[in-house]
Amino acid sequence: MQRILTILSILAVVAHGATYDLPPLPFGTSSLKPMIGKKTLQIHHGKHHAKYVNTLNALVAGTSLENQSLEKIIKATYKSKPGIFNNAAQAWNHSFYWKCMTPKGGGIPNENKHSKLLCDKINASFGSYDNFRKEFAEAANCIRI
Repeated sequence: MQRILTILSILAVVAHGATYDLPPLPFGTSSLKPMIGKKTLQIHHGKHHAKYVNTLNALVAGTSLENQSLEKIIKATYKSKPGIFNNAAQAWNHSFYWKCMTPKGGGIPNENKHSKLLCDKINASFGSYDNFRKEFAEAANCIRI
């Protein structure tokens, strides 16, 4: 699982500045049909994700965290400030989530700059994309809530 988290961190989305903005979707709201519909994306992005961003902005306004990256806020608050931690982590998580999807996506990552880096890391860590899928599925099936 640690290898998977390391790979995911390579693709991290960083927000800087005094306020955090809701990033636009990297695709149209109808682009993921039939897997994810337009209304679902509008609600998940425009309301759910936006709520984390807006709440985070309200919680860090006027504090020393206001100008920090999401990663720094997450690291600084995970034990001491659960409200700020949750909103920062969910803002980061959702920004990352949108970048993981693409129309006509799925399968082995293609050869663009970021995907090549991901492919190289997967192959170095797991030996092949197929081994990665197998280990990822096994790890996901072992998680108990």
